[in-house]
Amino acid sequence: MDLFIIFDYFGSFLTTAFAFVLCLSVIVFIHEFGHYLIGKICGIQAEVFSVGFGPVLFFKYDKKGTKWQIAALPLGGFVKFLGDQNSASAPITNDLENNSLAYQRSTMHGAPLWARFLTVAAGPVFNFLFSMIIFFIIFMNQGSTKIPLTVDKLFPMPFDQKFIEGDVIKSINGIALDSDLGGFTKKLEESLPGEFASYVVERKGNLVKLENVNQNPPFISQVLPKSAAISSGLAKGDIILSINSVNITNFDQIKNFVENSNGESLIIEYWRKGLTYSTDLNPTIVDVPKTDGSFVSTYRIGIVSTYFPFEPATEGQSPMRAAMNSAESTYLILKGSIKGLYHIVFGNISSCNLSGPISIAETSGQMVKQGSLNYLWFIAVLSVAIGMINLFPIPVLDGGHLMFFAFEAVLGKKPNPAVVNGFMTLGFFMIISLMVFSVFNDVLCP
Repeated sequence: MDLFIIFDYFGSFLTTAFAFVLCLSVIVFIHEFGHYLIGKICGIQAEVFSVGFGPVLFFKYDKKGTKWQIAALPLGGFVKFLGDQNSASAPITNDLENNSLAYQRSTMHGAPLWARFLTVAAGPVFNFLFSMIIFFIIFMNQGSTKIPLTVDKLFPMPFDQKFIEGDVIKSINGIALDSDLGGFTKKLEESLPGEFASYVVERKGNLVKLENVNQNPPFISQVLPKSAAISSGLAKGDIILSINSVNITNFDQIKNFVENSNGESLIIEYWRKGLTYSTDLNPTIVDVPKTDGSFVSTYRIGIVSTYFPFEPATEGQSPMRAAMNSAESTYLILKGSIKGLYHIVFGNISSCNLSGPISIAETSGQMVKQGSLNYLWFIAVLSVAIGMINLFPIPVLDGGHLMFFAFEAVLGKKPNPAVVNGFMTLGFFMIISLMVFSVFNDVLCP
């Protein structure tokens, strides 16, 4: 049983608020704990560890004198080290000169350059490691598709199923199944003359041929957050029966309807657990990446199908394989995020692709209702994004501090405090401007 099913009993606003606060607080804690732990290892004393900003709701001092606190505004957090004037790590004027060498060594600004660098870099690094741990849990839980391909579960559908559970797929359209499932599906896509396929399966020791199998039924295997589909009430497991009174038998028909809709309303009739429902929605413009790295703007409603007309059996992944997949997933999300920001800055795709706190909160509420693994996946993606943003060379952010450290390493001395303060003020206004822009995006973008 999925423990996150309890959120179905809360109101939409409460679910969204709790899911947002929970995921952001966990990510912020991991980020700041990275600063704290590596700083402690490097001999830098933390005075305050805070999750959230503003009025303090709860605090407790540990044996080392660090104040651990939870504040009212859960939109961030900070670690204030010894010698810091504020949460932005601005130094206390003349603090180093007026204290002992031992005291200076235990402050952020009196510690060696290598210690400061590692302490600041640890926050984003911990975000990436945290994402990898979450992906590892997901991969170990989900496993990988079992070879030979075996029917595990049949999707509930309003028409006869040709498969039974336990069928072992031997070939599709005359193409023998092998261990390279990716290469097999590519060959199959090239061989499909239409929406129907011919299967040969092993069933209870006998070979059985199944003709006219709908290879791509209009089955919804996933509903994307912040989409027209989820707003209209469509859910995983629904079968699309018709669009604008035209019967739908194949998922590609849905794609064609949506792409040619020009954003006009579509009346969708769908089947769910033996009952038929109707809803209407308006497709929205989405920037879809192409194989050459460019983007094309097209209409989407935010649903995903499954490649096979059944749920394949899975087998457990080895810890090594799951770890490799976790590292790869983190890298691909980081790479995709950087590429997306690049295209936004240069106007290749809409700035509406940049989400703010309202959209993130809405997405967290939608993901938690889709189950614990979906919610964990969202936390992992958000943790990567926060780690990446913090590495931007903008003063106030971790990347800005690392940039100053790089100058110090090259010049052999710390930058002029007046110059640093000036850049810090500029960085602060840049961050505020970006936040305001993202909030406007949340309100004005479809």
